[in-house]
Amino acid sequence: MSSITVFGAGERVVLLDDDGQESGSAAKSAVHHASTPLHLGFSCYVFDDAGRVLLTRRALAKRTWPGVWTNSFCGHPAPGELVADAVRRRGREELGIALEQLVCVLPGFRYRAVAADGTVENECCPVFCARTDQHLDASVDEVMDWRWVTWHELRAAAQLPWSISPWAVEQVPLLDSEGLTPWTGPVSG
Repeated sequence: MSSITVFGAGERVVLLDDDGQESGSAAKSAVHHASTPLHLGFSCYVFDDAGRVLLTRRALAKRTWPGVWTNSFCGHPAPGELVADAVRRRGREELGIALEQLVCVLPGFRYRAVAADGTVENECCPVFCARTDQHLDASVDEVMDWRWVTWHELRAAAQLPWSISPWAVEQVPLLDSEGLTPWTGPVSG
């Protein structure tokens, strides 16, 4: 595994052109502002053995959408890092868990959202689902609260755009339309 700077000014994100092709990289600390360039991110929905999905509330110190409830976790792959490897890394860093049965379920998801403070999120954001049977040990720098909820509860929250992140509001109906909820994992293995 290569050495990747995860936190601080050294963390970099992958920049993308309008066609979603890699066009360079930039410091994460310099990317999120009123004219955020298109970049690569990811979202992950973590399920437990009872079929419940983990919702997290973003820490107040987060640069984008502080204090907002959202999917289990999100992040950015570092330049040269496979997206699935980045998802596993952030699962450990943010939630202190290992992910099982990681599957990319919405590979082409892309969105743009503007926060109340004018900060723009502009991402090609593949969406993953995974399972865990581990207890959370969430990083206080990333997560201020969490809840395991039924898919029905999450679907209801997605119908109230002010209650969860704008990306989750868009992702939940897409996951529903794909028949991926509650998530049962891959057919084999």
